[in-house]
Formats: sequence, structure tokens, C-alpha cells
Amino acid sequence: MKVSHIEHLGIAVKNLEEAIPYWENVLGLKCYNIEEVADQKVRTAFFKVGQTKIELLEPTDEESTIAKFIEKRGEGIHHLAFAVEGVEDALADAESKGIRLIDKAPRGGAEGLSIAFLHPKSTLGVLTELCEDKHNKQ
Repeated sequence: MKVSHIEHLGIAVKNLEEAIPYWENVLGLKCYNIEEVADQKVRTAFFKVGQTKIELLEPTDEESTIAKFIEKRGEGIHHLAFAVEGVEDALADAESKGIRLIDKAPRGGAEGLSIAFLHPKSTLGVLTELCEDKHNKQ
């Protein structure tokens, strides 16, 4: 697996409109994109810090993974995403090393990325996302 950088840090929030002002007014970052990912039942807001992005995740359905996360753990860090070359190969590599996969194959994510998740029970408790930008290679 070839990881090039931390693509983003995913943070679960109850409400984007309430969360965005902290990132903009306190930290001085600029929200550059808000997008709904319907199949994942979330709205996302993105900020950039150097090469790394912060992704705020707001549930759009009470049955969504993010809603369940917030109900169980509260708002906060949800996942760590790494940019990889060849997400399909990275998944196969992880699985060959005994890592439990949430996604057996990549799916579409926010900002047009091809994404897949590794199960936190196999990754020392950190929900890990692998991302590949097939349109703009890293």
C-alpha cells in the first residue's frame, strides 16, 4: 500500500450551520465546499489546513452511520483518511494482512473521491478510510 498523505480528518457534528462558525471564526479557516452524499446520508463541509482537509459530517437521516456514531459517542473525530494510489490494490493488501474490511470494493465519496473503509476492530480502534482521487492523481 502506498500512502501519500493524510487526505482528511472526518469529524461528526450534529449541525453544520452550528459547527462551521467555530472553524471559520475561531480558527480562521474557510469552508470551501458543502456537499450532500445521499447514499451515505450525510452533508459534508470541507476546510483546508495545508495539504490536509477537515471534513465535517452532519447526518441527514437518524439511521445513518454518523447519526448512530453521535448518539453513541457524541460529536468528535470519526475517521482518519489516507490518500493512496490504487485504492483497490490497497484494500487487497490490507485484507491479505488480516485487516477486516468494511468495504470490499471502493465506492463514491465526497469531492468525487473513490473511497473504502477499514474496520476499526482491525486498525487499533481508528476507523480508517482509504481515498483515491482518480481525476487528479496525487
